[in-house]
Amino acid sequence: MSKDENVQNILNPWDKYNQQLAAHVHPADWKNPKPASRYNLVVIGAGTAGLVCAAGAAGLGAKVALIERHLMGGDCLNVGCVPSKALISASRAAAAVRDAGAFGVHIPDGVKFDFGQAMERMRRLRASISPNDSVKRFTDLGIDVFIGAGRFVDSGTVEVGGERLSFKKAVIASGARAAAPPIEGLNEVTYLTNETIFSLTELPKRLGVIGAGPIGCEMAQAFARFGSEVFLVKTVNGILPKEDRDASDIVLESMLKDGVKLLCCGKALKLARVDGNKIRLFEESHENSYDEVVDQLLVAVGRAPNVEDLGLEEAGVAFTQKGVQVNDQLQTSNPNIYAAGDICSPYQFTHAADFMARIVIRNALFFGRAKVSALTIPWCTYTEPEIAHVGLYEKQARDQGIEIDTFTRELKDVDRSILEGRTNGFVRVHVRKGTDRIIGATIVAANAGDMISEITLAMTNGLGLKHISGTIHPYPTQAEAIRQVADAYNRTRLTPMVKNLFSRWMAW
Repeated sequence: MSKDENVQNILNPWDKYNQQLAAHVHPADWKNPKPASRYNLVVIGAGTAGLVCAAGAAGLGAKVALIERHLMGGDCLNVGCVPSKALISASRAAAAVRDAGAFGVHIPDGVKFDFGQAMERMRRLRASISPNDSVKRFTDLGIDVFIGAGRFVDSGTVEVGGERLSFKKAVIASGARAAAPPIEGLNEVTYLTNETIFSLTELPKRLGVIGAGPIGCEMAQAFARFGSEVFLVKTVNGILPKEDRDASDIVLESMLKDGVKLLCCGKALKLARVDGNKIRLFEESHENSYDEVVDQLLVAVGRAPNVEDLGLEEAGVAFTQKGVQVNDQLQTSNPNIYAAGDICSPYQFTHAADFMARIVIRNALFFGRAKVSALTIPWCTYTEPEIAHVGLYEKQARDQGIEIDTFTRELKDVDRSILEGRTNGFVRVHVRKGTDRIIGATIVAANAGDMISEITLAMTNGLGLKHISGTIHPYPTQAEAIRQVADAYNRTRLTPMVKNLFSRWMAW
């Protein structure tokens, strides 16, 4: 199979929008440049971490080579954040029309959803964003872009397309891919992953989803809102098991309202192909017996780091099945080679990869000592409502022996939430006991991913709840709930002794 055919297989359907995307991120007529005699930095992988490393280093005057074997932009642009959020936006629009009656808006003929049009919109928007990650943009920055599989041949050389690139420093940013769990019958059926679900052009009448983490829950809810009958195989601990239990319970209630059906719990799940390409999901345990046939199956369980065929052994880079091993400065066992992003991080988020890449630039090129452990990394699951989190959960604090005080403001008590009919959520902040120092927070709200940044900013800069309480927030907004949590902390400072002193002062 030629490289052009491989790109077309990844970017289905091969319409004008996917052709535009390919022209930017994997141009068919691209010819690799003649390598420089030596590079300050060679970057393997052009996902978020690799692109930030390459652009940042080149902007500071370094001679940089960037290697990508598939599509520039990596998962985020092509099969991750960008297409998924476009799809989720379409599903939210469908749900808004469906629920408009509560606001006095009535649709006489009901809601009609065109899945093909929504997918075309996604492909169009993805193509419009792709110039930011394009071969042209990075060559215009003075970077030598090589399309092909890069492999270390020794501790100071990478080979790609028959050429050898000598480097002073290198970065491994090859990312991760969807992993297949050990389920009986999985190898006998055709299934979707996050890398292929965005190639659908017809809405599955019945969709099975294995995996109740962020990707599984986001897609299950979205497709249910589109009109699919969705069966989500949850874990023993329910959906989104890593999140605050109150938070995941709210999302579960919303998903059930949208029509998602839960199957428990995947331990004895079996799969079989029936009626051509349809898929049978069944479990025959006494407690959780079920038997369902679906048209499409999404497997959203686990990720595997791309460590194969990189020549890591030849470069003296230690790795395991969990990825490349790095120290706190993101340095591998070869002191001249660093790693960033999903290949080495438990935080597999675009924004985490971005800031890890910034650490690599400082440490690899400027003798910095920046530490990844110093990063305050928030994250968000884009269900409806969203769940956003930063810092420690209550259980983590308890396991680490940290005593905490917790303050919660439910959205049912926030004026803007009441007026918008979005009262199912909360803002919850954990502080070190007896102080206003924030050590963690969870927000459940329609725009929780935007709201969490205020708390992340406070944590990053050592600002406590007293500072948030003293900051004016516009009224009415949902973000006002964050200030109200801070007000709740302030009220704890009014101890009986202090209140008694104030009363005496007033009386005097």
